[in-house]
Amino acid sequence: MSGLAALVARLDGPGVLRWESDHEVGDVRHVVEVAGGRLAHLDGARIDSAPALHAALAAALRFPDWYGANLDALADCLREVPQRVVLLWDDWATLAEAEPRVFDVALGLLGERVLVLLRGLGPVSEGPAAG
Repeated sequence: MSGLAALVARLDGPGVLRWESDHEVGDVRHVVEVAGGRLAHLDGARIDSAPALHAALAAALRFPDWYGANLDALADCLREVPQRVVLLWDDWATLAEAEPRVFDVALGLLGERVLVLLRGLGPVSEGPAAG
């Protein structure tokens, strides 16, 4: 999956995809919103620890003030995230390499509720397939 049209085709379901694209975040946001979705964006270059991840997710996904900033609280708050949310996670490898367990668990939780687009190079694993 590389084009914006292919992205729109995937809006009806959650999951995790590696997404090779050089589209500006604003362009992706526009296409997602026109299709009736909402884009959340993570600048992964700054996310190198669990606390940094939780702070970024709380802001991007508009979690409530009571968000506990841990994986259990993430699972709880994701239940309240509306359908058709796309999480564009640029430079995801920063966390995947620094905190692989946190990355894997968080990605699993996120992928059950939102469409996660992992953009950028990262470690090769048995995780999401390249799209």
